[in-house]
Amino acid sequence: MSRPGTLTAALATMVGATLGGLLLWRTLWTPKKKLPPRQTTTVPVKRQSCNAEREPVQVQPMLHQQTHPEPTPLPSPETLLSVPPVLVSSWEEWEVLWPTLENDLSVFPVLGLDCEWVKSIRVSVKGKPCAVSLLQMATYTGFCVLVRLQLFRNTQHSVPQSFEKVLRNPHILKVGVGCHEDGKRLAHDYGLALGCTVDLRYLALRQRHSLLTNGLSLKSLAADLLNITLDKSLELRCSDWEAKQLSQEQIKYAAQDAQVSIALFFHLLGLTSVPSQPLAEGESPYSLLASPCKELVDVPFRNRATVESADSERKHRSRNYSLDSPGSGDQQVPDSRRNKKKAPGVSHSARKSPLYDNCFLYAPDGQPLCTCDKKKAKWYLDKGIGELQSEDPFVVRLLFEPSGRPDSQQDYYLTAKQNLCVVCGKADSYIRKNIVPHEYRRYFPVQLKDHNCHDILLLCTSCHATSNLYDSLLKQQLSEEYFAPQGCEEGVRFMEDSERRKVRSAARALLSVGLNLPEARREELRAIILSFEEVTGEEGEEVTNEMLQRAAGLETRIFNEAYVPHGLKVVRAFAERGLRGLMELERRWREHFLSAMQPRFLPPLWSVSHNHDKYLRKYGEDLVIQLPVSPTQRE
Repeated sequence: MSRPGTLTAALATMVGATLGGLLLWRTLWTPKKKLPPRQTTTVPVKRQSCNAEREPVQVQPMLHQQTHPEPTPLPSPETLLSVPPVLVSSWEEWEVLWPTLENDLSVFPVLGLDCEWVKSIRVSVKGKPCAVSLLQMATYTGFCVLVRLQLFRNTQHSVPQSFEKVLRNPHILKVGVGCHEDGKRLAHDYGLALGCTVDLRYLALRQRHSLLTNGLSLKSLAADLLNITLDKSLELRCSDWEAKQLSQEQIKYAAQDAQVSIALFFHLLGLTSVPSQPLAEGESPYSLLASPCKELVDVPFRNRATVESADSERKHRSRNYSLDSPGSGDQQVPDSRRNKKKAPGVSHSARKSPLYDNCFLYAPDGQPLCTCDKKKAKWYLDKGIGELQSEDPFVVRLLFEPSGRPDSQQDYYLTAKQNLCVVCGKADSYIRKNIVPHEYRRYFPVQLKDHNCHDILLLCTSCHATSNLYDSLLKQQLSEEYFAPQGCEEGVRFMEDSERRKVRSAARALLSVGLNLPEARREELRAIILSFEEVTGEEGEEVTNEMLQRAAGLETRIFNEAYVPHGLKVVRAFAERGLRGLMELERRWREHFLSAMQPRFLPPLWSVSHNHDKYLRKYGEDLVIQLPVSPTQRE
């Protein structure tokens, strides 16, 4: 080979080797740069400790994904409305659907609720309204059950027990517009107790939504907040809800009311997804939903002014009675105690202090007598008739012989009691509950009123409202058994006198617009007043200004002489059987409380027959029961 050929071959070999080396280097270097984590997992491991450090790097991300999964979004309002409803007309149909409903309630214990009944010209203001025909319930998934209640009414079987428990369950919210009033109808028509209701109008007003321009009806709230148009035509609303077969338009109309209610509830609470993480200790799905509206549970809706009264009153004061405002020194600042208002619809205020202080009173020889509150215990100390034995527990030994001692040391009044709701165990916002309502107890003889704190228990605001609803059912039952009506003409204390009302209206018309009335009409009104004056003994030929003023302020209500209060009439009926009869009434209310509310935290030794044996030993069965002879007699 010639010299140039040798040089060319050598040069080509060197270039090829160089290119091959570069290619090999690039091939080896590139994977290391792209996948640095995999390099750590593929390095040969020679020590046990290195392997222990390597495993968490691979496993930790997997654990993180399992602990914090992506939250499941709640169905949109449009999705809820697209879920087809299901009609329930029998026990068998309810039992088939109940597992699905129960499963949804385990995730979010809340139901959108509404009722339908026949609204026609045969139902007047004074007439008897038709019973509820259809009850609609929708869960958070849009699953809607339409229960045809009138079909259960027409059969020998009552409603299913699981259905009744859902309605009265104090840990399942029922939301809607006017759902509290629907509960009253269900109680009246079927004896069904509807507890734990929340009116959506309160939530809407409390949120101060600026978009509430059309009102507070369900249709207006759906349009303003969800941009959904509901068909509320008169033809559908007043259709025959007791028809043998409901039309598709009726079914759709009824279901949408319940489905929109549940959609509005989540919208007003700002919830958009199902919780993906486990709830904190002490929390539950119910508390998650109920805590934002705990003061609105079982509160009947009043009006917009009631909700905003506190704010408007505060603004009114700051505007009219500000110290910096001109002329404020000439105005008297109103007493704030006169302007305090309770929460809307709440007739009882929750206690600010514990009911039970669990202080003990001892006899001079050291025998325990009873428990009492600290104020009463300190009274004995302040009067010098007792001495302090212990601070914790607070024990006062009396320095005189008490009038009576407990029969045994296993006595109800010797037990310490907890300050919590006896039904659910809630330890705040509780109210005193009279197990035997005051409208009956007030007419008991004094012997049975002694030491009646046994029948005063603590209930939280929600359980208290539910218990009152159950009490209304028993009161209605007692009114029917003993012909003791509530709220009808023979049961009202005052009646309106139509003649006196006519005279008052005539006088007010003459005083306000008398000169503008035709002469014939003025003479007619004067004749009415003169006729009344003749009856009352004030004869006269002309109507004087004094007559007009007297007639304009005439009281038109007169006392009903035949009036007997419902409670007095019931107590009289039981008192006919003497002491045992009144004890039977007492026992009946106590058993009613146990069966209706099923309390789990009753004080020790609480009993439905409390003190009954003691009464019989002390007074005998022949105790003369003295009751008021007229409703005006006080206790």
